[in-house]
Amino acid sequence: MPRKESNPVHTKKTNIRWITVIMLFFVTTINYADRATISVAATPLQTDLGINAVTMGFVFSAFSWSYALGQIPGGWLLDKFGTKKVLFWSLFVWSFFTLLQGFVGFFNAGTAIVMLFVLRFIVGLAEAPSFPGNSLVAASWFPNDERATASSIFSASAFFAIIVFTPFMSWITQAFGWEQVFIIMGLLGIVISFTWQKVIYSPKDHPSVNHAELDYIEQGGGQLDMMAKGANKKSGPNWSQIKQLLKSRMLIGVYIGQYCISTLTYFFMTWFPVYLIQERGMSILQAGFVASLPGLSGFLGGVLGGLYSDYLLKKGKSLTFARKTPIIIGMILSSSMIACNYTDAEWLVVGIMALAFFGKGFGQLGWAVMADSSPKEMGGLSGGLFNTFGNIAGITTPIIIGFIISGTGSFNGALVFVGVNAIVAMLSYLFIVGDIKRIELKVPAKSQR
Repeated sequence: MPRKESNPVHTKKTNIRWITVIMLFFVTTINYADRATISVAATPLQTDLGINAVTMGFVFSAFSWSYALGQIPGGWLLDKFGTKKVLFWSLFVWSFFTLLQGFVGFFNAGTAIVMLFVLRFIVGLAEAPSFPGNSLVAASWFPNDERATASSIFSASAFFAIIVFTPFMSWITQAFGWEQVFIIMGLLGIVISFTWQKVIYSPKDHPSVNHAELDYIEQGGGQLDMMAKGANKKSGPNWSQIKQLLKSRMLIGVYIGQYCISTLTYFFMTWFPVYLIQERGMSILQAGFVASLPGLSGFLGGVLGGLYSDYLLKKGKSLTFARKTPIIIGMILSSSMIACNYTDAEWLVVGIMALAFFGKGFGQLGWAVMADSSPKEMGGLSGGLFNTFGNIAGITTPIIIGFIISGTGSFNGALVFVGVNAIVAMLSYLFIVGDIKRIELKVPAKSQR
């Protein structure tokens, strides 16, 4: 049914785009909370199943093996079948397999460890389309000078998950056992998946948006059709176009930066609660609440980084300057976590980690950069390729840290490893990325005939 609008030129625009990004924020919060269930449950789970640090590192990494492998197929599915449908099934499936992890304790230790790895692997595969889908929503619903703010809102959900769900899941673990964390979070995700169906639409399909808002988005650089079904009409990923992306110096620099920034993400999502418990002697409940304080700093940094980037753009700064500046500042602040190795004062450790979290959030603009630079023909695939590189860190980080802890008996080397990655991300954006701009794909000569 066509929208009724008597005078679209003078009608005040609706603000459906902000309702859309709020829904993205809540879904992505569940996304990160479900990833973090394993880190919250890790200490009692290790005790019950007899898992050592190296084995735990591999269990932590199971999610990211499939998450990284699923990025390009997940991006293609988004382009082929549309963002709304693919992300509904993504949320439903990962929530269901999160729930199943609560039952691995019924098996003997060896079988339980294998099942836990397999279930985490499936969760990672199901979550693969999530962030490329978020990027498509941001590119579809937001003009250029609001896009960093929108992207930073859903990216900041990682920290919101720490603020809200880490204490909540820690309380569940201590009060009811680690199994209930997986069951409760899985059920919550299943309920939210059906809410998604009622709230999310492509801009042109939304029943409440008006023409004034659509014109505002399109005139500001928004790509209204990027969420639609059939953006990629081919039967599989277009490898010639993917090769063009891999030849872009700008994107290679962005990929390196995202890998390093994701190293910080996965340290916070996997080993950080364990660090507070095993290195700093906190209880599970204490660690849950203490982790929420740096998480709050990261959330504030994430929102402020996006607002600052868009502020610079509105003030006439170039897109390149507006996106790079918060990233560079944020990574410098993140590297400060190395200083935790030189103090025994718990309050100072929490303060330093809060500063590092703030910096990580402030500089977490990779998805805004992708929304700015992805080719219109393959937004999902482009985001998937970007997230593949980023989430290789989800494989390497838990395993490397597990070996560092096993070999040294402390987290000191782990903090240095993570801090150095922040510095490398900064250098990549400074010296490799160059100008940030939308990629224009070249059409092969035979296709032009």
